[in-house]
Amino acid sequence: MIKFLAYGQTDTGLKRTNNEDMFVVDRELGLFLVADGMGGAAAGEVASRIFAETTLSVFKNATRHTLDETAELIYRSFGLANESILNHIEQNPEHKGMGCTAEVLSLFGNGFVLGHIGDSRTYRLRNGKFVALTKDHSFVQMQLDQGLITSDEARKHAMKHVILRAVGITEQLSLDIFRGELLHGDLFLLCSDGMTDMVEDEKIHEILSSAQDLSHKGNRLIEAAKDAGGYDNITIVLVQII
Repeated sequence: MIKFLAYGQTDTGLKRTNNEDMFVVDRELGLFLVADGMGGAAAGEVASRIFAETTLSVFKNATRHTLDETAELIYRSFGLANESILNHIEQNPEHKGMGCTAEVLSLFGNGFVLGHIGDSRTYRLRNGKFVALTKDHSFVQMQLDQGLITSDEARKHAMKHVILRAVGITEQLSLDIFRGELLHGDLFLLCSDGMTDMVEDEKIHEILSSAQDLSHKGNRLIEAAKDAGGYDNITIVLVQII
């Protein structure tokens, strides 16, 4: 049985009046998620809450014996949440345009499965090497991949919040699924774009590499985003394999 430490925190930030982010840290299930709602008029909060509640329900009511079965639960969670959000919009037309981006990390045995859609992100720090496991589903990332803009231009781009994929936007849902092994000392960070829009990867790496415990690292990440402006809700989940 894999052993881990986990910590989650969310903050409204300095400019928003409400928090549309949600996070889950369920140690018993080995399940962790960050969902970033969008749509305004409180609808973003509804979308991220639907996603979190649906994912928890799927995992609590299922048995799994392999990583493949874990991946199927993640697919099911995204799919059912997508349907629920679309049904909610049909019954509440004033919430049209709501949806959420999401990261779901599930640990099983000596491995993990990660589900990703949108521009929230998951990073991993392993043996000093800090990498993004996910790639944004955004207009700016597409431009970056095609070599049309530089990384510096991407950070300041006027259309950096144009999302190409999200939960609750269309009936056809396309998400990325990653599988991998767990190694002693692995540290995962799931976060909303309120974190990564404000803080450079190098600074995130520096904070995660410190000798502090997870709660202190989490607090430092949140404060770094607020010190940089805190223009959006900021949510982080940290999971360390021990």
